[in-house]
Amino acid sequence: MTPLSVVVITFNEAKNIVRCLNSVMAVADDVVVVDSFSTDGTQSLAQKLGARVIEHKFEGHIQQKNYAISQAKYPHVLSLDADEALDKILEEAILKVKENWQADGYILQRLTNYCGTWIKHGNWYPDLKLRLWDSRKGAWGGQNPHDEYQMKKGSRIDQLPGHLLHYSFYTFQEHLAQIKRFTDISSQAAFESGKRSNYLKIVLSPALKFFKGYVLKLGFLDGKAGWMIARWSAYATYLKYSKLFRLQANHKTKV
Repeated sequence: MTPLSVVVITFNEAKNIVRCLNSVMAVADDVVVVDSFSTDGTQSLAQKLGARVIEHKFEGHIQQKNYAISQAKYPHVLSLDADEALDKILEEAILKVKENWQADGYILQRLTNYCGTWIKHGNWYPDLKLRLWDSRKGAWGGQNPHDEYQMKKGSRIDQLPGHLLHYSFYTFQEHLAQIKRFTDISSQAAFESGKRSNYLKIVLSPALKFFKGYVLKLGFLDGKAGWMIARWSAYATYLKYSKLFRLQANHKTKV
């Protein structure tokens, strides 16, 4: 059976980490928690469940996740966020993979719980994530804070049944706070990579984001939660392009 390392990065995840780690006990041969100096007891909770806890300064989601992989005992890795957990079907599927590992990477389907409602439509579902892989065949990349695991060309990728349960936000206020924080990061990363904004993007992109999620992808079927997700997603798009536009303007005044 192929031994498997589970890696998780954390910062003040006391309300989530126990659920996350309990869900991987049956599949993990090694559990690594890379923590960026939590102050809420996350580290002690993880240690009580048998995880190796390593403190490491946070320098970005991509950098932190790649560092976490480097601390794993085994090359085959399952990477989770602290607010995620395996359901039983996915747990059984991973156990079968360990018995006969064939692909280089495996895609998991994420199902998000938003303020108590499971989201099954809109831009958030289906949410496919490449989280189980041979770490010798790829690395974390993308653009902070939206990281993605990138496999080497020619790698075989399969998809597993079941769901990766994502307990995203407990309140609307938490969602808004993350939007403000993440759009600061994403707009700066976009600017540094050479991307630019304009008035058309600021106006049209949020409207298109809302229409796609709420209408085309049937977000309205998720009720109030679907409405809030579509609304806040549009607002996040507006903030990203607005902040990027301000970065451009500030850069021009300095040149």
